[in-house]
Amino acid sequence: MEVKIGVQNAAREIVLESRQSADEVEKAVTEALTGTSKLLVLVDEHGRRILVPSDRLAYVEIGEPSARKVGFGTL
Repeated sequence: MEVKIGVQNAAREIVLESRQSADEVEKAVTEALTGTSKLLVLVDEHGRRILVPSDRLAYVEIGEPSARKVGFGTL
């Protein structure tokens, strides 16, 4: 699952591939914004944790993983 996170006052967005489902990512974002947790915590496909303060979130885009292209292909 590809996840893009926009952070306020940051020039670049955070992009990560996660093994979490779209529902799991959405639940984590909702809990970070409405719950007592002050951090959005996601885990990427290599097991690294990404921590973003919930008050700095600008947007979170949840999408499908992109297929990696190998070799020469046609359009």
